[in-house]
Amino acid sequence: MRPIVLTVNGVDLRVQAADDDMLLDVLRRDAGCTSVREGCGVGACGACTVLVSGRSVSSCLARAVAYDGADITTADGLPAGDDVVAAFVDGGAMQCGYCIPGMVLMTHELLAENSAPDDEAVASHLEGNKCRCGAYPEIRRAIDRAAVRRRG
Repeated sequence: MRPIVLTVNGVDLRVQAADDDMLLDVLRRDAGCTSVREGCGVGACGACTVLVSGRSVSSCLARAVAYDGADITTADGLPAGDDVVAAFVDGGAMQCGYCIPGMVLMTHELLAENSAPDDEAVASHLEGNKCRCGAYPEIRRAIDRAAVRRRG
């Protein structure tokens, strides 16, 4: 075990982490971030997605000690009235909700890189996120809605 510091949703978190502790587990156990979820456990579904300095990371594959000093955003840390969350809610893009935190964070990353993504860009960016409920049409419409709202 060794001490590490993570800034999680703007709050410094000092924890003891073993070399094999996964970031997913540390965020859930030590930071109480329940939006970070284990789906497949092999980085193929996107349910564990977090943003590290604005870039998506599959936290189920990431060793926590490698992120010592990192600035991490989870869906738990999004502000009330978050524009992407609002677009998802308005568009009914939720179904069971298990994958939605990862989808929302991936949307934030996408819109930061491309304010007007076309269908191909959306599909390409989200290809690692799986929705077992099959809400892809609603999710795509929510992303379009968020992009339009951001452009004003």
